Amino acid sequence: MICDALEHLNRYRGLHRNLDTAIDYLTAYHVAHDLSDLPLGRTEVDGENVFINVMEADLSPDSTRLEYHKKYADLQIDLTGGEGWGYTTLPGEEAGEFTGDIGFRTSPDAVSGTLGEGRFVLFFPGELHKPGVARPGCAHVRKAVIKIRMED
Repeated sequence: MICDALEHLNRYRGLHRNLDTAIDYLTAYHVAHDLSDLPLGRTEVDGENVFINVMEADLSPDSTRLEYHKKYADLQIDLTGGEGWGYTTLPGEEAGEFTGDIGFRTSPDAVSGTLGEGRFVLFFPGELHKPGVARPGCAHVRKAVIKIRMED
């Protein structure tokens, strides 16, 4: 898991070629546009290797259910608002079936933070994370989730 300011995104080049593709796209897009100009829905970057899902989301109170992925990393950026997130390395118990590229577990957070104001968080495959947590003064966000295929 990496949490940092968007202005430092280039520091993470070289970790994986698909992450580099995502960084290239976001950097080039940001030069010509504001990231909040990304359209709702899916934006293709490099087929199934890198794509962006922009969504409007109502935030919910903190819960103990965290998600994880096997193939994709999630690079999350709030375009409006600032949602809370949680992260843990505690395995917990499976909560339902793993479908597509998402599974859920019941685990307590070990670390938490807030997006918005030019920050991003990057969750790698297998890392338990909880997006969409309401924070005081913020119950709704517009966010971009850049899906980065990490499985070769």
